[in-house]
Amino acid sequence: MAAPADQRIAVPIDDPNADTEWNDILRKHGVIPEKPPSPTPMIEEAILEGRRIAHENRLEGKELDELDALEDEEDEAFLEQYRQKRMQELNKLTKKSIHGAVYPISKPEYSREVTEASQNGPVFVNLTSSLGTNVESRVLSELWKQAAKEYGDIKFCEIRADKAIENYPDRNCPTILVYKNGDIAKQIVTLVTVGGVRMSMMDIDNLLVEVGAVGEKDMRVVKRKRDSEDAKEEKLMSKGIKSGNLRHATAEDEDDDDDWD
Repeated sequence: MAAPADQRIAVPIDDPNADTEWNDILRKHGVIPEKPPSPTPMIEEAILEGRRIAHENRLEGKELDELDALEDEEDEAFLEQYRQKRMQELNKLTKKSIHGAVYPISKPEYSREVTEASQNGPVFVNLTSSLGTNVESRVLSELWKQAAKEYGDIKFCEIRADKAIENYPDRNCPTILVYKNGDIAKQIVTLVTVGGVRMSMMDIDNLLVEVGAVGEKDMRVVKRKRDSEDAKEEKLMSKGIKSGNLRHATAEDEDDDDDWD
């Protein structure tokens, strides 16, 4: 028969993670393991840090007129700091904006206008469809014009696909080619992976950031993203108001029905 000290005693444990006096005694004697630290403080710290960063960057991407409109809400020194920063960014963009429109090119010009030009910066080429019925091609051509206007520091070119590459299938149009340092850095065949006919300037922004043509903090990218988020928030608020009004009206109708009971 084993000595009493050698016998294992079954200790009742309801919930080893519960904060009870009994569990504290069991932990002290090594019967149950120490309770792991709660993740709550770390989560709260991450939330606070996120709020701090969002507050510090609340003026990112705002235009000069938008900053002027905040004079009564923000500290003047803080606003002036952002005004100067925005003016420097605008001056820098103005100096670099040597394009501003889509370059329609021919095959003989391709090497000079695209391949060689990409040694000085990325060049974006849109291989368009020869058919007027290709909706995606028409959508991209319109976006190309807008992108070339907004991103005057980046070269956007356009050429009919069958003029650039003999027998290029129209079903592959439009095709986006991104050239960097004389080589093709990215190729997108049709718009199926970038939103299809719903492709937007935000998709163009994402492409520019992906290939390194602009940075994530580029004021044009930041502003469009912020405007999109504001529009979504307003839409949700509008839906909430309409839904609330509908519920209110429904409740009133039910009350009216009750009056006839």
